[in-house]
Amino acid sequence: MIDTGARRPTAAPAAAPALDPALDPALAPAVTPTLRASGRKAAFWLAAAAGALVVAVIALLLNGAAIAGGPALGRANPAPVGAKAVAEVLAAQGVDVITADSLDAALAATAAAAGGATLLVYDENALLDAEQIARLQDAAAHTVVVDPGFALLQGLAPEIGFGGVSAADRAIEAGASCASAAGERAGSVAALPGAGLKTLRIPANAAGYAGCFTDGAGASVLVQGGDQDARLSFLADPAILANESITAAGNAALALGLLGEAPTLVWYLPTLADVAAGAPPSMAELSPGWVTPVMALLVLTGVAAAVAYGRRFGPLVLERLPVTVRASETMEGRSRLYARSSARLRAVDALRLAAIGRIAGRLGLARTASFDEVVAAASAATGLPLHAVRSVLVDEQPQNDTAMLALSDRLAGLENAVIRGTTPPSSPAPSSTPPTERMEP
Repeated sequence: MIDTGARRPTAAPAAAPALDPALDPALAPAVTPTLRASGRKAAFWLAAAAGALVVAVIALLLNGAAIAGGPALGRANPAPVGAKAVAEVLAAQGVDVITADSLDAALAATAAAAGGATLLVYDENALLDAEQIARLQDAAAHTVVVDPGFALLQGLAPEIGFGGVSAADRAIEAGASCASAAGERAGSVAALPGAGLKTLRIPANAAGYAGCFTDGAGASVLVQGGDQDARLSFLADPAILANESITAAGNAALALGLLGEAPTLVWYLPTLADVAAGAPPSMAELSPGWVTPVMALLVLTGVAAAVAYGRRFGPLVLERLPVTVRASETMEGRSRLYARSSARLRAVDALRLAAIGRIAGRLGLARTASFDEVVAAASAATGLPLHAVRSVLVDEQPQNDTAMLALSDRLAGLENAVIRGTTPPSSPAPSSTPPTERMEP
């Protein structure tokens, strides 16, 4: 590499104007997005995913808290939906609370109870069938059915219907028509703040049933009927017994009065043990009748389509396509694009980059040589001032087509001067470099 500083002093180079970022690797913008840019673009989706994760965690925690202690209205469930508070108070008052997880166990415990028993039934998942419900009809002297579903109402009291939900944030008074001693002592019942109570409706032509805690629409929270030997009480809403709302209004008094009449209380929540065991139904039994013919029709349609579109219409024909494009065509096309958009600086920068590469190769510089090293070596080889070489290679900016053509000529002249400066005197100098094609505007 030629050290030009030892041969002649060099003036401080003028500040070079910025090249087109597409042509100068040092100024070209990064194409690969950074982690910060990618994070800004994905900020919304990251926030949405974080929000969904928080909601899912809260839902899991709430659901886990609800089922951690057992099923809803479970005798030993301390969760808000459990009923451990009522059961413990009854046990403290001397009531023998027996838990049953099957209908057979509940009926056996009721029959074995001395002095009579109260049977509490809460079939939350509607597991009991019509035959099992019929066995509850005369199972105990007093049967309390909590939140009865359609099957229980049809099997035990078909005259009673659903009455909807009462107004929220409002306690329901027992009323003058309440014939229940436990209801009169309770005085009123209520749900949690912001929630109403489920109710049942007694038709006008239904005999033998009395309602208690009746709202303004004529629906009651507590409906009682049956005879003296087998009384039925339908408590429409399980919130009356739940831990979270047992202290609201007179809920505790009503629960203790209904469930603590007899010395024994059988706490029966139906489970999977009450479901009739048997072979599971096959897929054919579960599927509707039209599934088989439709599947057969789809298979036949697929076979017909495969046959129709799988036929060959003859051998494949190979066609030789022109895939080679001459360099001159590419150069002319790019030149026309530059000229159409008046991109003089981009065109000149393309010529400069190519000339700088050839000059550096002629001077024997490494591929990693900087631009200043190329300018210094070219100035030393041609004897031209540094600012003149730098002006041709980077500083000068053509303002019109004439100036661009003139700069192209000076660029070719500089390259020829480098060739002459690096050719030994004893060897014949080459005539010239191949003429540089001008890019016509």
